[in-house]
Amino acid sequence: MQINKKTHQPCNDCGSKDALMYNEDGSSYCFSCNTFKGNKQFKGEVVNIEEVKKTELKYDFTSGYGTIIDRGISRETCEAYKCIKDNDNIAFGYTDSSGEVIAYKLRTKDKDFKSFGDWKNSQLFGQHLFSKGSKGRKIVTICEGEFDAMATYQMLGSKSPVVSVKNGATSALRDCKKNYEWLDSFDSIVLCLDADEVGQKATNELAELFGTKAKIFKHASDRKDACDYLKNKENKEFIDRWWSADQYVPDGIVSGATLLDEVMKPIKSADVTYPFQELNKLTYGIRTGELVTVTAGSGLGKSQFIREIVYHILCKTEDNIGLLFLEESVRKTALSLMSLSANAPLHLPDSDVSDSTKMEAFEDTLGTGRLYLFDHFGSTSVDNIINRVRYMAKGLGCKYIFLDHVSIVVSAQASGDERKALDEIMTKLRMLVQETGVALIVVSHLKRPDGKGHEEGAATSLAQLRGSGSIAQLSDMVIGLERNGQHDDPIERNTTHVRVLKNRFCGITGKACMLLYNHDTGRMVERKVEEEI
Repeated sequence: MQINKKTHQPCNDCGSKDALMYNEDGSSYCFSCNTFKGNKQFKGEVVNIEEVKKTELKYDFTSGYGTIIDRGISRETCEAYKCIKDNDNIAFGYTDSSGEVIAYKLRTKDKDFKSFGDWKNSQLFGQHLFSKGSKGRKIVTICEGEFDAMATYQMLGSKSPVVSVKNGATSALRDCKKNYEWLDSFDSIVLCLDADEVGQKATNELAELFGTKAKIFKHASDRKDACDYLKNKENKEFIDRWWSADQYVPDGIVSGATLLDEVMKPIKSADVTYPFQELNKLTYGIRTGELVTVTAGSGLGKSQFIREIVYHILCKTEDNIGLLFLEESVRKTALSLMSLSANAPLHLPDSDVSDSTKMEAFEDTLGTGRLYLFDHFGSTSVDNIINRVRYMAKGLGCKYIFLDHVSIVVSAQASGDERKALDEIMTKLRMLVQETGVALIVVSHLKRPDGKGHEEGAATSLAQLRGSGSIAQLSDMVIGLERNGQHDDPIERNTTHVRVLKNRFCGITGKACMLLYNHDTGRMVERKVEEEI
């Protein structure tokens, strides 16, 4: 029974979706499970490969060797690798452990491939030439195809062990696992597969298999495989690249010797500054990819401090900003931000501001289309908040996201275990920052200290952060706000002291600045004084 050749067909034996090939004579071979079936399979009968392998070997592989001119491969190389040139056909011999050819792959003039013989028990192409790694043979090279293996062998002086996997990149991992003991006997294994996507995927899989023994051959940008170098008489370039093949390093491990270009880049202090000069001196500003926590006692101006930062970013960048202000309505948040533009407390009922001024303030803030607010009517569960932050980052392109405040999310949890809930949300927020690269500024409450409370100006500290320490551990920056809201002096009563409690970026902590709140304008202004804070 004759059929047209078909490749990439599903295999009923192993379940592979595309590893089966039908030959023109009706036989089939699966490159996944190495199962051969003769043409009687179409009547439901499977032919035993042992019965047909000898009759299928058309060539005896003792003669018929010749130069492959278009590839630049010599007769001597073809004879060594048992590669026969039969007019326009080329047969690649595959051996067993004794060195006897038991299978071959036939390449026709139309670049079709047919497989014959005991393919399942054959070794890697060329493996018969080399014993296990020994003195003088410390390096073996693995290529993706037979031509490439012969070209590499020839360019390396016909001395160094070079083999090819049996069926291209898709079979590379399976073939090398089957011959792992022989390959692993060498000190180094150079992976010289094709430079295309499939070849590089196989390279990574083999590198994982052989670990630190693996070295990755890097092709020139205009070269796909080893044959390209030989055809273009670029033997020296190939040899240079072969000797300089990079040792494989698992993902996440970086050799310090490769970091010269990285360390020579200028250090970027920040993506955007804070609106307060003295705070910038300690922190160098705000960087994307960082988690910043702002903390203070209840009712001491955390939200106003956050709004000043939001408005400053809005004015100084063209980036989108996400706002999750959970203690107030979106109307209150919107009016409070407009107040900063108008220099008037628009959110208060006695503010005497014209509609035209309000419209200008709207256009300057919300009307830019760069602010996205979370209307939190409904669930404030941890997962709900995390999903909204992720959507703001990935769906809306927000580069800066503010969450005010994390404590209210925790208080809404049914478990009642505040410490556990804080750990959960802070861990998830930290992972989100790593995943999306945003700058995330969160607000957190403090535990009440012994003695004088924060509303009376008590100093903030990392030890007063709520939870089991996850806020302090997972934050890149922690900023504490202190204010004596009961002070007799109205200036002191409305002055917020800003303290840097943690600074992973540069390590500088301590008192940063004082911010005076002006009730008439609704703004926080940096207070300039000569004496220490």
